[in-house]
Amino acid sequence: MRRLLRVLAAAGTLALLGAPSAGARVIDTWVAAVPTSWNSVPNGRDAIEGTPVDPADSIFPTVVYRRYTPHWGRPLANAARSSADGLSIPGPLLRARVGDRLRIHFKNMDTLRRDPHSMHFHGVGYRPSSDGAYIPGFSGRDGNVKYGRTWTYRLIAGQDAVGVWPYHDHSPSMHASIEGGMFGMLSILGPHERVPDREFEVVFSPFGKFMAIDGRAFVGNTPVFSSTVGQLVQWDVMAMGSDFHTFHVHGHRWLTPGGRPSDTQTVGPAESFRIRWREHDPGTWLYHCHVEDHMMRGMIGIYQVSRR
Repeated sequence: MRRLLRVLAAAGTLALLGAPSAGARVIDTWVAAVPTSWNSVPNGRDAIEGTPVDPADSIFPTVVYRRYTPHWGRPLANAARSSADGLSIPGPLLRARVGDRLRIHFKNMDTLRRDPHSMHFHGVGYRPSSDGAYIPGFSGRDGNVKYGRTWTYRLIAGQDAVGVWPYHDHSPSMHASIEGGMFGMLSILGPHERVPDREFEVVFSPFGKFMAIDGRAFVGNTPVFSSTVGQLVQWDVMAMGSDFHTFHVHGHRWLTPGGRPSDTQTVGPAESFRIRWREHDPGTWLYHCHVEDHMMRGMIGIYQVSRR
């Protein structure tokens, strides 16, 4: 009997560890797959090399994730302009805190190709009906949301979800969708972790002939991030596609999980990490992938730090 009580007590402790915290919320977000005409190089040039870019190589139709008001009433920005420079790639930045429950209401509004789409989330807990992955003969409608249909994904931000994580299309259209920019990030804080003053999204991925950051290539097109001395900044870094990249910010260092100072960190397909520091270096800096070929094909941007 005593042993049974000890087992039950241990089970109760585990249940409490997995239970939502007192401040836990249910967060509802409405997202749709929508068509757009995307321009990877809107200023038409590689500023560093001083060469023009053929619009035929940089402009193409695609389908992206777009944030909406409740019940898909009207489109909204996917994130604050300071996080992604106002771009619709990546998809909505989904923020939560450990213990929160997320309900992602998804609608397929792909009038471009009328392909099926889905949303598959890394780093969080869910039942198979919220996996969003298409497996012939096994998966349900969550992994194969037809044109005009909807699905609600139900997620839990557990104790092991702290950090930044990818989400992406995992439907029968997955390959073309990811190539066209159907991906985004979850940003999950610890129970008592401070919200950063600035949070920047950096997604390395190939776009046609270019290597892009958030779907844009070359300085003057890629996001320009900004902060002020004294602010807590957070970089959310992710890679999509089939390439490995190295994230580098000029003039800055950070501590790796092992406590070692670093200024370059590797990220592979569907991998992600976040970096935080208290800003103290004013000036205009570069951030980029340090795989030289990737940088020269567009994976480079500007980070501006102003004084108080």
